[in-house]
Parts: sequence; C-alpha cells; structure tokens
Amino acid sequence: MKKIGRTEYTTFNDLWNDKDFLNDEDKARIEFEATLIGKLIEVRDSKGVTQQELAQLTGLKQSAIARLESMKSTPQVDTLFKILKPLGYTLAIVPDPASEKRGILSNQVLAESRSAYNHKEH
Repeated sequence: MKKIGRTEYTTFNDLWNDKDFLNDEDKARIEFEATLIGKLIEVRDSKGVTQQELAQLTGLKQSAIARLESMKSTPQVDTLFKILKPLGYTLAIVPDPASEKRGILSNQVLAESRSAYNHKEH
C-alpha cells in the first residue's frame, strides 16, 4: 500500500483510475508517450541498432537516448526527427479512431447551426 497525499493506493489501477490524481488529458498524454517510446525502441531493435550506434547516427549522446527510452525525459519534436530519420521513419498526424465519431457528430452540429443561421438571414 502506497500513500500519496492523504489517499492510500493498493494497486497501480487504483492510482490510474483516481480522477483526482490523473485526469483524462494526463492519462492520454502518458499513454501517448509510452506508445511512442515503445515504438521507437521496437523500431531500433528491429533494425539491430544499439543505443550507441543510434547516438552516432543522430549526433545525440547515448545517455540522452537511454533517458528517452526509459521515459525519464520527453523528447522534443526535432529530437524525434533526428532519431527517426536514420531508422527510416517519420512522424505523421493521423485520425484518432476514438475521436472520429465525436468529430463527425461535431461537424453535424456545426452544419446544422450554420444552416439555422443562414435561414434566419434569408
């Protein structure tokens, strides 16, 4: 059992699901960073590249790559590009499947609002 502030947590899930400790935005950021770093490690390993070799290819220090991979630091976008380029990858913005329905719904509401507004003018 671990006490943080006045709250005692018995499992990681207790802490993870406590909305007073982590809000949805914080959880989404943590999940994104863990997925991103996990993918970076997976790609580096699949190419057979060591942290030291990646450091030489990118001009970064091996210790910086180790800190990034252990999630002790959050990489800047330019650092991500430096790491991904020699591995044959890049960054991309893609639709979030979990948000697509909300986006469509929002677009419908926006279109209906515009339609109602245009009808008032005419």
